[in-house]
Amino acid sequence: TVTERGGRVFPASESAADVVNALVTWNRRVGVEIRTQMPVEQLKITDNALTGVRTPQGIIPARAAILTTGGASYPGTGSSGDGYRLAREIGHTVVSTRPALVPLVTAGDAAQKCQGLSLRNVRVTLWIDGKKGESEFGEMLFTHFGVSGPIILTLSRGAVDALQAKKRVQISIDLKPALDESRLDARLLRDLDSGGKKQFHTLLKGLLPQKLIPVCIEQVGIPADKVCHQITAPERKRLLAWLKDFRLTVSGHRGYRQAIVTAGGVALNEIDPRTMASRRVAGLYLAGEVLDLDADTGGYNLQAAFSTGYLAGRSAAAWIAEQYPFNDPG
Repeated sequence: TVTERGGRVFPASESAADVVNALVTWNRRVGVEIRTQMPVEQLKITDNALTGVRTPQGIIPARAAILTTGGASYPGTGSSGDGYRLAREIGHTVVSTRPALVPLVTAGDAAQKCQGLSLRNVRVTLWIDGKKGESEFGEMLFTHFGVSGPIILTLSRGAVDALQAKKRVQISIDLKPALDESRLDARLLRDLDSGGKKQFHTLLKGLLPQKLIPVCIEQVGIPADKVCHQITAPERKRLLAWLKDFRLTVSGHRGYRQAIVTAGGVALNEIDPRTMASRRVAGLYLAGEVLDLDADTGGYNLQAAFSTGYLAGRSAAAWIAEQYPFNDPG
């Protein structure tokens, strides 16, 4: 594995397919039968114990099963959210689901004008109904619809929750987080003094990426061709404020189609954390994103899936061996 900025962990090959191939290869080596095109329609329960699973091809008898259907994110990969329905039908509580680690849609055209621009070492703060919320430092990206990138994805859960509650959501981008306002103001004074007859848009080239300059000029309200020594103190203060607090209004998000994970899911208090066993149905185990369990970007959701899946698998096998020591569990 490799660790990138912000503690994000990825395969050294940078290929998700390698992770899938490793898992499939190992399963085949130990004799696991993989059946595709066979969706589970229903879990069969008798006297609060699992007895089988219903598929379009018929019922598969089973004394133990592991519900690891994932969430509702990226439906193109096969995630349909069916696991929530299956769990709910047998009595489990499903905490309200919503997209998480999802790109955000912004109002206006400021983000669109910066499309493709990646900013590093910036601080983004979430503002909800005028109140300061979570803050993240790192990398973000402007897109044709709004904003994305690691720190935006991390902040998106709070943004999505607030949007669902019909609250006003904004993000504030501190473009110069290494400098407090007094130090940044001192730098601006020096730059303006030394700039002389240099035009404002030229001065900005030393402060901002090219794509941000037109946005800055428009929002700060200083003419692009105004010479540095003519820029007034109030204008300098407006520039200072914008550099420390570039605001974008969040109008929506990209939904499950582009969300990396799904927040919400089967309530954790209905799962035994020592075994991942259902506290509602004997012989049923749950793992991964179908649970009310999600984390920041950086491999943590994958690790949660791996760890809960490993524990559920070992626990289900141990339960079968204990309950039916002399019988064929099938």
